[in-house]
Parts: sequence; structure tokens; C-alpha cells
Amino acid sequence: MTSTDASSGSVGAPTSPLDAPLATVLAPRTATPLAKAFGIRTVGDLLSHYPRRYARRGELTALDRLPLDENVTIVAEVREVRGRSMKNRRGNILEVSISDGAGILTLTFFNQGWREKELRPGVRGVFAGKVTAYRSALQLAHPDYELFDDDSVALSGVNDPDAGKRWSEMPIPIYPATGSLSSWNIAKAIATTLDGLRGVGDAVPAAVREEQGLLAHARALELVHRPQTDSDWRRARDSLRFAEAFVLQAALLQERAIHRASATTARVPRAGGYLERFDGILPFTLTADQEEVGDEIAGDLAATAPMNRLVQGEVGSGKTLVALRAMLAVAESGGQSALLAPTEVLAAQHLRSIARTLGPDLSAELMPTLITGQLSAAERRKALLRAVSGQSRIVVGTHALLGETVSFYDLGLVVIDEQHRFGVDQREALRLKGATPPHVLVLTATPIPRTVAMTVFGDLDVSVIRELPAGRSGIESFVVPLAEKPGWWNRVWTRTAEELALGRQAFVVCPAIDAKQPEEGEDLGGVLDEAEAESKAPLASVTATLESLRSHPDLAGRRIEALHGRMSSDEKDAVMQAFAAGTIDVLVATTVIEVGVDVPNASTMVVLDAERFGVSQLHQLRGRVGRGSVPGLCLLVTNAAEESLGRQRVDAVAATLDGFELAQADLELRREGDVLGGLQSGGRSSLRLLRVAQDGDIIADARRAVQEILDVDPAFADHPDLREAVARRLDESEREYLNKA
Repeated sequence: MTSTDASSGSVGAPTSPLDAPLATVLAPRTATPLAKAFGIRTVGDLLSHYPRRYARRGELTALDRLPLDENVTIVAEVREVRGRSMKNRRGNILEVSISDGAGILTLTFFNQGWREKELRPGVRGVFAGKVTAYRSALQLAHPDYELFDDDSVALSGVNDPDAGKRWSEMPIPIYPATGSLSSWNIAKAIATTLDGLRGVGDAVPAAVREEQGLLAHARALELVHRPQTDSDWRRARDSLRFAEAFVLQAALLQERAIHRASATTARVPRAGGYLERFDGILPFTLTADQEEVGDEIAGDLAATAPMNRLVQGEVGSGKTLVALRAMLAVAESGGQSALLAPTEVLAAQHLRSIARTLGPDLSAELMPTLITGQLSAAERRKALLRAVSGQSRIVVGTHALLGETVSFYDLGLVVIDEQHRFGVDQREALRLKGATPPHVLVLTATPIPRTVAMTVFGDLDVSVIRELPAGRSGIESFVVPLAEKPGWWNRVWTRTAEELALGRQAFVVCPAIDAKQPEEGEDLGGVLDEAEAESKAPLASVTATLESLRSHPDLAGRRIEALHGRMSSDEKDAVMQAFAAGTIDVLVATTVIEVGVDVPNASTMVVLDAERFGVSQLHQLRGRVGRGSVPGLCLLVTNAAEESLGRQRVDAVAATLDGFELAQADLELRREGDVLGGLQSGGRSSLRLLRVAQDGDIIADARRAVQEILDVDPAFADHPDLREAVARRLDESEREYLNKA
């Protein structure tokens, strides 16, 4: 990897020993497998392949907790060695029993009787291999191992009686490994690399290290890989974790500064203009949060640096109204706004809602226009003409807005609704349609924990709307645990029928369209634990549920219709309009109704196979009801076992309506590798030691320290080690990703 100048993007020769190709310090027989298994290609890559845990020679691994069919690295003691001839073919088997003092694990070697000389009873060592079962007993077939050398400590103990104790308690790094690349082989490669390492700089300046009580980077690398005591590796990890947060925040904040350095057109509303007229006809008062966020956006729009702001808020908190007021401010100067929505259902609803909210006079002047892929040729020509001529000041659409045929007269504001539904390149394609860089406003109804916002959206300004408009009746949520209470299935539909009898409507959400097809874009595997992923139970589907409910006696005479992603745009729009008009009683749908769909008379949300959805999805779905004066009821129907990960998610959603509390719970329930998930798509490297669920204070401290440096040294000219570390953290493709994002 080459070093990239953080301020200019120029490429030059590596100046840090961490950038040196691994092949220059290790033999090909070691460097090649590391690259193949882990993508490790430089010295820095290898030294940031940190131990996942530490073992001790005097501390044995609990054998009763070993996972079947997985590669493991364990510390154990040899108990018994026996050889025997194979019955059905020539050769012999050496069986070695190892133990933790309670359980037994068998090591099996074929035609390798010579190992009996070194695998003697009483010897301890590290053993690695794949755990399999043979005749109901656990075994490692042909494992790799490294035995502990008792002789060296015995000799040193002659003059040092404490040597044996230190030897038995010395931490042994256990690395993420593969079947062909053992932990101790990785340790040896790291030791060789550390022995030759010279001139490692510090991305974290000395003053910050002193303030935070951190080790120098070279010392931290030494102690995390070759600790003498537990306190060594703990202090090293603390130092490396802060350094990781520091470099990431440096990259994010520097990109934000670069973005703000570009010039755009300031958009300031005038007295008696569109925004003032709109505020005058609003039939309600803005919430305090809406006013505060509106003021933040107005300040951004009035500047000549392009706005780059993320607005996150609870379901139904009025984010779209805040965005509409920003569009009106842009329209004052003749500018246009483009609202990008993830689905045609939502885009069409946005257009109707905007036109209704503006009223007939403002709608006629601003001419809100819809552009989707399902428009007829004549409708499309008319919509494209309105956009390119500037006649339409507000253009709403789906991915169709990104097409080459869509042009704008003066694109001043890009609004991205539900940003997680769009890739970086798609957002960039729309932004580039402005003659000058447009202001960008990103909306999300998926609350993001503070630590994730700082880590993933650190280059955006973040606004939060927590307060809900007055008049909401609230939502009651209940788990329907069919694994324990199968008889509750019929009660779900009886309860739904009771709501319908009051003149209300209901949603029923399924994870699949039919028995074999999940809704397009759904990744059900990402939220399941191992037991759930292996379940053979069929997914609840729209087609089967529709048929079942139409024949259910409690729902006799009710109009029940379907909505899913395989339907045409006209079909989806017709169904949604009929549901909004109240002529459909029950809508059986996939997650196409997850965001933005607004039917105030809908009181009931039934989610089938609720364990198949993530926390944020369940929260979004629940937010489709309880939106008006009608109280909401959410029934989360699940087949998940009580202690499963899926059931924990469902229980968490039922326990609170606070989306920010749920976002934190979601973060803590996720496997660490999933924390950033799709938010990192585009090439940004995964985190090594930093854990956004636990390390919020570290991230905040690092961010403050970086900002103080940037205020006086925006190009890191006086901090060359930091500049190199940022370049190392972000190669050219990753920097491009941040620029787009």
C-alpha cells in the first residue's frame, strides 16, 4: 500500500515502516498465506492483526464449551497416549487424550506414531484444529500443536524461585487463525516483524498521549503482541484503541473541512416569500425540536459552504415537514429541490403529502413533480421538462431521478429520505446534477446511537428530532410467543377483528412474498443467530397469509388485499390509495410499508415471524400505526425460542417506544462485525479494537482532540505521522467514498 497525502491525495513512496510490503520482511511461505487468509499485505496490516484473547500455560481451556465443526485454539494437558492398528486397512492410529481437568478431548493422528515421543502424559501445550464428533466424543483430527518448554523455566528457576510462577502466568496471545495458519505461526511472523521494526511514528501527538495516559505506538504494538503481564496488553489495547478512534475521526473531520471549503449558492428566504406564506397556513405549531433543527438547517442554507446534514428522528416526528421548509427556502432564489425516496409507494405518498401540505396556491406556483420508472412516456416527458426548465421547484422520485435524461435548471438542495436504502454512488449521481455543489439533507427515521453517528457519519453535522407532535394517541406493543403459547395464534386475529369493528384498519406484515421469495432487498440472514438461520420452518408469506385471512371466520366480510414489491407501480399506488381512503380493511404486505406510509386510521400492526426482522425494522413497522387520534396496537408474532437472539430483539422492541433506546439495544445485541453493516459499504475498513457499543467516551475524546488540531493545522502539515496514518486508514477508493458520502 502506498502512502496518500491527506490534503492533496497525491501518491508517493511509503515513508512509514508500517507501509512496507510484508514480503520484504517475511518469507513468501509465510507472507502469501497471510495475504490469502486475512488480506494482510503490509507490516501495518500484520501488526494490527491483534490477539482475540490471551491464554496462560497454567490455565486450561474449558473443553465442554468447544463449538462443533469450528476451528479452535486451546490450552490443555496430555493425559493418555495410545496407539493401535487400523482394522480395515494397513497403518496405525495414535490417539491422544487431552484434558482441562474435567472434560476429555481426543487428538487423532494417522500413521504418525513418532508423535508419541513428544506428546507425553503431563505435557501441556496449545492445540489447534477443527472440532468434530466421533462416536459421540469430541476430537481433533490431525491437529496442529505447540508444546510448552518446561526445561527453560526449570533451569532459570535455580536462581529465581519466582520464574516458574511468572512462566505459568505469562499471557499467550491467541490470534484469529485458520485451519492452515495456526495462531502460533502468526505469533512467530509477528515476532519476526517486531524484531526488525524501527522508526514507527505516532499518529497521536505527544501532548494528547500524555493527557490520555497512552503508550507510544511502537511500545503499544510490542506489548499487545508480546506482553509479560495482563496489565501490559490491557494498557497496550487502551492505547491502540484510542489511536484507532483518533485516526478515524481525523479522516472524517478533515473530509468535512474539505467539503466545507467548496463554494455553493447561499439560499435565504425573503420576507413575504414562500416559506413565510407556508408557515402562515400551517394548522398547527411546530414542535420545539422541529424549530431548533429548522434553525440549524436555515443557518446552513444561508452559508456559501454546502450543507451536509443528517437529520434523525423518531417515526412520525415530522422530519419531512422540516425538509419541506428547507425546500421552500431554496425555492425563494429560484432553486430546485430533489427528494430521493427508496420506493415508488413512498415517493408517490411524498408527492401527495407535499401537495396537500402546501395547499392549492403554493402547489400551483411550485409545481411538485413525480419522476419514477413506472411513468408513461407522455408523463415522463412532461415531468422531465418541468425539471429541466425550472418550472418545478420540488421534484420527488425514486432511483429514476439518477438517470442521464433527468436534468435540473438550478438544483440547490438534495434531500435523501431513508439514506440507508441508497448506495454512495447513487447519492453522488444526484448531487452531481447541480451546476454548483447543492446543499445535502439526509433524513433517517432509524435512530442512530451517538457513537455510531460519530464513527460512521462523523463528516456530517447531525440534528435530532425526539419530540413527537401533539395529539398522538400512542402505541401498545405485545409479543405473541407461539413457541410457548401456540393457542395465541387465533387470538391475534380475534383482536384484529375487534379493532376493525371500531371502524379502524390493520396492517399484517410478512417477511416473504411467497413461500420461496423474500421481499426484494431483504437480508433475513443478517439478523438471525445460528439456530434461527438453520431453522427449516417456512417464512410467513403474503400469498399464504392473504388466503388464510380471507377464509378466517373472525374476518369474514372484510376486504383484505396484498401489497409487495413484485406488483407494478400502478398496482401498488392503487392499493395504497384505497387503503388510505378506508376501502381496504386489512393490508397484507411486505416491508414496502416500512417507512413513510401514513394512514392515520390504521390502528393495528401485526408482524409475522417478527424474529426475522431487525430492531430498527420492527420499530419502523410499528410506527405505521398510532399516527393520529386512533390509539395503536402492535402484535409481534414470533416462533423464536425464549433465549434466542431473535427473541431478545422482539422483546426489546415491545419493551419501549424510544427509538434511541432501541438503537442502543440493537447495537449491543448485534455481533460486533455487524455493527457498522451497510453503513460502511463503499470500502471503509472495518474497526479493529474500537467497539462503538462500548467506546463512546473514547470516540468523543478523540474527536475533541482532533478538532483542536484541525482548527490550527487543517492539512496536518505539522503532524506528518497523523497525516500518514490518515492516508494509511483511507486509500484512494475509501477517500472517494467519504467525499461522496
